[in-house]
Amino acid sequence: MTVLSVRDVKAAPTGARARQRRRVGLLAVVGLAVLFVLVTLALTTGQIPLSASVALRGLVGLGDPGDVLVVQDFRAPRMIAAVIAGIGLGIAGSLLQRVFRNPLASPDVMGVTGGASFGAVVLLATGASQTLIPVAALGGGLLAALLLGVFGWRSGLTVTRLVLVGLAVQAGLAAAVNLMVVRFPAELAGSAVQWTTGSLYGRTWTEVWAAGGAMALALIAAFALQRRLAVLDLGDESAGGLGLNTSAARLQLLITAIVLASLAAALTGPVAFVALAVPHLVRFVAGPPTPGTLALTGLAGAILLLASDLIVQHLLPVSGLPVGVVTATLGAPWLLVLMIRQSRPVNRSAA
Repeated sequence: MTVLSVRDVKAAPTGARARQRRRVGLLAVVGLAVLFVLVTLALTTGQIPLSASVALRGLVGLGDPGDVLVVQDFRAPRMIAAVIAGIGLGIAGSLLQRVFRNPLASPDVMGVTGGASFGAVVLLATGASQTLIPVAALGGGLLAALLLGVFGWRSGLTVTRLVLVGLAVQAGLAAAVNLMVVRFPAELAGSAVQWTTGSLYGRTWTEVWAAGGAMALALIAAFALQRRLAVLDLGDESAGGLGLNTSAARLQLLITAIVLASLAAALTGPVAFVALAVPHLVRFVAGPPTPGTLALTGLAGAILLLASDLIVQHLLPVSGLPVGVVTATLGAPWLLVLMIRQSRPVNRSAA
């Protein structure tokens, strides 16, 4: 029989953590390279093709005025909005899945993105300034979370109940959005229609700066709460034994995730799949959750949303489709696979 020393026992997890850090670092370098390629494509491709050098000069306000207009007013805000929203959705999905210990927990399944869209459309209906859309979207996301709590918390948030109540909240709020869009005056309908499927079309620097600034604060909060989240991963009994107020920590993380998802929806509308699938993909390739894998999740979300938007703009035969069409097409089978896996009975015979 092999006898392990105390040093061997300590070295094994340490070696595993070191390997994971190297893997996460390598994946981050690859992800940043992919994102750089996608950003370059977003700035250079379109009806007016530009070289990378011309697009870069146009981004900083140099070169031909027409090129500057194309890059600064049309392509750059849309590209940056996709990156910001993708980061927010990916990290929000990761936080929710860990808080609920539920692989189906995501802002779109729980109705948060639908609530954010509802808040944004209500703001448009009142004729208020569109610079307040992030605030309205946040209010709508919190409303959806409140509805989810009222209807879903009584019997405990089991997997099936969470999905059913969340989908019901999402469907109800989406119906309300559609009703308001139909009854809008013609001049407002075009601005509101993105909140039915999710779109990055027509993003402005004002929207990008407003949502991006608030997103930065929410991301700081998400990483600051990582230690508490890691303790929660041990289970409520163990976390309580370590002195953590589990209810307060869970509420803080839940609010942070809702803020991230709502701000992302303020830029894109109800984009599905990103927050649901990206955390699973990152866990599959990068291993157990750490602060590094959380950052990698945000990076992967940005890559997925920006790539989907480029597909919508340049690869699909039908022009003008919203990015939500691509992400929903990918998300429907993914959600089905997850629900099938969750419904399988656990085989305990091998225990």
